[in-house]
Amino acid sequence: MRDRRANPVGRAATASVPRATIGGLRLAVLDLEQTADFMIDMVHPRRRVGRPLYLTSANGEVLSRCSTEPMIDRLFRAADLINADGQPLVTVSKLRLPKPLPERVATTDLFHVVARKAEAQGLSFYMFGANEAENRAAVDNVRRMYPRLKIIGHSHGYLRGEALQSKVDEINALAPAFLWVGLGVPHEQAFVEEFMPRLGNVGAIKTSGGLFNFLSGRHARAPKWMQHVGLEWAWRVWLEPRRLLWRYLTTNPRALYLLFHQTRPPLTTGITPTRGDECDVPSDPTDPVSALR
Repeated sequence: MRDRRANPVGRAATASVPRATIGGLRLAVLDLEQTADFMIDMVHPRRRVGRPLYLTSANGEVLSRCSTEPMIDRLFRAADLINADGQPLVTVSKLRLPKPLPERVATTDLFHVVARKAEAQGLSFYMFGANEAENRAAVDNVRRMYPRLKIIGHSHGYLRGEALQSKVDEINALAPAFLWVGLGVPHEQAFVEEFMPRLGNVGAIKTSGGLFNFLSGRHARAPKWMQHVGLEWAWRVWLEPRRLLWRYLTTNPRALYLLFHQTRPPLTTGITPTRGDECDVPSDPTDPVSALR
């Protein structure tokens, strides 16, 4: 058994959120609106926990990699809340659980729900990730869609060394309610692990994968029917075959096995101190955090 220490802050902050084990990870049983409402509620001063709330997302690839790569498993289990960003996770939960996942909580959809609510309440965003041109295009498009949304800063994600350290300090000084980090798995999770102690003024951090690719207009979402039947991965392979084809060929079969063999309801409601709710373990010498320094 790996050396683990409990995450009492995260468990206390998310104790009201129902969970279920899907493919080996404990995921939030929330829909898009409920997830956005929870995020909005948690960034208000009365609910702050002294550090950012850390939210990430899991799909089939993540389930597969967590089962074979201990470092990635550790990074994901350190999150305070994990959403299901994959329709197959929802489908299998409906077959195997008495209280299944209500819907897929894709970050590309969640962003817009949170943006509308944040705009109405005067809450601020910082958008960190992608390359410089794509980051700027994403921010410009978001400002057109939500003209009253406070985007108090943004930066591309190709920073290292002192430049990255300075950018983290700048983000903390700006104190955004929400920091959206789009660096890809596992670099964005490693970013959170390394820099969360220096981001105490941030309300919540949401890892975002390829969110900025879609916000910038570089990539189009899959047709709705493909999203609903769990084939958005095939659409993404069609868009980027050289980068994604082998990845999905190797992770999809394992993900299906995990979904059918490691999906089970929680023993109790809310949070229990199980393997899926623990974090803050000693660092791994193969950790991708070193690539961010």
